[in-house]
Amino acid sequence: MNSPRSPNTVVFNTDRPVDDEKRRSWLEEVEGDLVVGEIAQLAHVQVPIHRHSRGQLLHASSGVVLVKTGFGHWMVPAGQAIWIPPGIQHAVEMMTDVRMQSVYVLPEAISGLPARPRVVGITPLMRSLLEEVAPLPHVARPTGRNGLLYELIMHEIPRLPELPLGLPFPSDPRLARMCRAFLDAPESRVTIDQWAHSAGMSRRTFTRRFKQEVGLSLSLWRQQASLFAALPRLASGEAVTNVALDLGYESVAAFTTMFKRMLGASPRNYLNVPAADGEQ
Repeated sequence: MNSPRSPNTVVFNTDRPVDDEKRRSWLEEVEGDLVVGEIAQLAHVQVPIHRHSRGQLLHASSGVVLVKTGFGHWMVPAGQAIWIPPGIQHAVEMMTDVRMQSVYVLPEAISGLPARPRVVGITPLMRSLLEEVAPLPHVARPTGRNGLLYELIMHEIPRLPELPLGLPFPSDPRLARMCRAFLDAPESRVTIDQWAHSAGMSRRTFTRRFKQEVGLSLSLWRQQASLFAALPRLASGEAVTNVALDLGYESVAAFTTMFKRMLGASPRNYLNVPAADGEQ
């Protein structure tokens, strides 16, 4: 029997528990290559560290989700998804009110899936498939049309394009502290020389060590960190001008250029937020 419904959580599939812990236990016991479902949660709800024996494709159909793993942090804006491999410990934080669809996949059901988390774009085909399948009660071995939909989902998951919305963290404690401080208060005008001085390293040593630790240049890492800071604010309706200036950009145009280079669209088009002065 389901636990009392939390005011912070709505599970749209009536065949499974509402309580997070009971739902995870249900997922471990239920049969079938795929389990697909829908859930809504309020802003600032946090799901503590846990893991699944199944891989998970978590799609934010609305809102912005932050997923934290030992590999780094991963921002999932509306219309995108994150692939979480089986067995990976992760925590989830709702940056805004969120509606999510998840596909849980047995490890042996699909070959060639990534071994590390990654944010992926949801294609129009996958979006349509999730809209069709997510509301349905679970069936271990669906047949007919539903069976074909499940098969197509399994074929499409490995084909989803990766997006630059992961934020790896260095293991070096000095660099990790600096990265966390930047994520708390992003500032685009801070120079590499200032970072190197704070870390007690030469510029050359710092740039080499940072690239070795996180796999990205400091410039690219900071751009992705700026997106992490910007996306929840933009999704909640804040003006692009305010967000851009708060992040230290000299103009909305400079911020928009960075945003388009990273995500392929302006903030207005990507999140359907109001246009600002200077935005193309």
